[in-house]
Amino acid sequence: MRHWPAGASAVTVLLVGMWRIGSPQLWRDEVSSWSAASRSLGDLFAMLGNVDASNGAYYLLLHGWTALAGDSPTALRLPSAIAMAGTAWFTAMMAQWLFRSPAAGLAAGLLLAVAPSVSRYAQEARSYALVACAVTAALWCLVRALDRPADRTLDRPSWRWWVGFTVCTAVGGVLHLVSLVAVVGQLPLVLAAGRRALKPYAASVAVAVLPVVPLVVLGTVQAGRQLSWIERPDSEDLQFFWQGLIGAHQVMYALLGLVALGLLLPGAAAGTRAVTARLVLLAALPVLLVWLVSQGTTSYFADRYLLFTVPVWAIAAGGGVAAAYGAVRAADTRHTALSGAAATVLAVGLVAYPAHLAVPRERGVRGTTAHSPNDYSGAAELIARGYRSGDELIAAGGLEAWLMIGPALDYYLPEGVEPAQPYVVRSAEEADDLYPVESRVPEGGLRTAHRIWVVTNGTSGDPYQKLTAEQTAALRADFTPTEVRRVAGLTVSLLVRNQQ
Repeated sequence: MRHWPAGASAVTVLLVGMWRIGSPQLWRDEVSSWSAASRSLGDLFAMLGNVDASNGAYYLLLHGWTALAGDSPTALRLPSAIAMAGTAWFTAMMAQWLFRSPAAGLAAGLLLAVAPSVSRYAQEARSYALVACAVTAALWCLVRALDRPADRTLDRPSWRWWVGFTVCTAVGGVLHLVSLVAVVGQLPLVLAAGRRALKPYAASVAVAVLPVVPLVVLGTVQAGRQLSWIERPDSEDLQFFWQGLIGAHQVMYALLGLVALGLLLPGAAAGTRAVTARLVLLAALPVLLVWLVSQGTTSYFADRYLLFTVPVWAIAAGGGVAAAYGAVRAADTRHTALSGAAATVLAVGLVAYPAHLAVPRERGVRGTTAHSPNDYSGAAELIARGYRSGDELIAAGGLEAWLMIGPALDYYLPEGVEPAQPYVVRSAEEADDLYPVESRVPEGGLRTAHRIWVVTNGTSGDPYQKLTAEQTAALRADFTPTEVRRVAGLTVSLLVRNQQ
């Protein structure tokens, strides 16, 4: 029964993550996940040699998963929902262990569910939830390895916990390289355990890094293309980073307030203050390091890359809840402490409720455009509704290729609706890339086309916006727009050949 706070936390986070999980359509990064995972293993490895090697482990995992579960939005996101529930389990277990309080464990696990970023990335077909689970599991193993009973020493550490720490750290690193900065935050915990902890810790980290080295080499080569969208952060970016990390400023302030209780309450035990202070360093140091590293030529400063630090804030806040009830009620019992923890989480949840509604763009539900400003499925529906055999398709590419409009339409168009794409000379699979290869002028021109669907980024109503000058000139010369429709973020136009 001692694990029930962790079980309750995991179930709660799973339920939160599963709520309308299939409603938001895939956004461009999730389309990339589907595009990579749906290829054969040979094609997938060929692609990883050119691009996105840092996500290769996740794509391989998703490749195997979709072979069993299919590639619906729900199926693609389900591993993330399960991983986030696992994160909640380890979060609650660690808080209960560190603060020797079931109330701390329950509060920490449930506070994790309150953070809007947690429910957001529990519904994301990317690696971030899995990384959070791996890093939190590694931390749990580390804490158990370091926290030896008084009659034993670190001369004979529990090798099972060190092995677990090594494996989980390696898994996190292979899934996302940035997760390795968690090691920096762990140093205060290790140093507090004494010099004898340094040797097994250093050995474990060294072994964990080995399988990541090939990804570091490939990732360094590919970083310019993959990370060019992230700007070099300044001090203001660091100041407002925490709000994006947690998902809402009101939840961030609530967590910080609870953490402060563990540090400042007069009745808090000295051990509680020390543990809370180390947890603050554990959560903050990785963010500060990534910010510093990002002052160089390549920036890695994106809140979702550091999602794995959110559970640590929840653990520290859980300790603050336990400290508050220990200080306020001298005759504290387990029942009153647990009741207080539940009441505290409920209060924070009520404060956070508007922020959770703001996660989707459609008020009050996880709507179709919750993840993406571009309504890919709506565009595909318009095409499918008016499609005729022989129709062709031009999806904005070139400098707009990063929006993944063409691959997203491939995902959402129903079977039997397969318009030819005259400007695509090699598909993404044939090019071993995430984007197809386009020509400036299609072979044979556009003489064979009678109707062309054009999907462009933006809703100005101009059917040629974001197309190249050559594409626009060719279409204007021989075609007339007969339908120009707008969906969220996109314009869908039907062009018909002029009568001769």
